[in-house]
Amino acid sequence: MTTIRLLDATEARAAIPDLCDVLVNCVEGGASVGFMQPYTREDAEPYWQGVAESVASGATLLFIAELEGRALGTVQIGAAQMPNQPHRADLKKLLVHRAARGKGLARLLMRAAEEEAARRGKTILVLDTATGSDAEAIYPRLGWERVGVIPDYALWPQGGFCASTFFYKRIA
Repeated sequence: MTTIRLLDATEARAAIPDLCDVLVNCVEGGASVGFMQPYTREDAEPYWQGVAESVASGATLLFIAELEGRALGTVQIGAAQMPNQPHRADLKKLLVHRAARGKGLARLLMRAAEEEAARRGKTILVLDTATGSDAEAIYPRLGWERVGVIPDYALWPQGGFCASTFFYKRIA
């Protein structure tokens, strides 16, 4: 059974080992999510510690998808925005362990994130993803609108330029 949970700071810190495994698995699988190969659990720990601190400050909402008691997916909402953007949030780091793909975790995580963002007064979400990636195909199926592509926006984790596709979704 899959459980989707919004974590508080204590829970986020406790989930770091599983979250490291998910992130390493995704980066090693070629996901362009900000990190370069080779990528290890030791590399991932400071990132997740920073996310836990951001959860503690209220700047980030962190969701996990648990399957059989283990976190195998995650997504974040960057809720803290500039004063002229209180209605907007950034959807970040939708990650699903490769062994858990095809089980609907991404869809469940996205639904939970969108619903919680709306409960907190957000009316529009934005995200970017690697153009041509498996992830890019997910968002239109979930009602996200494609805005456009910026070439050479980032690097693939194994090297080489990667374009990024930007999306938005009105949630209220």
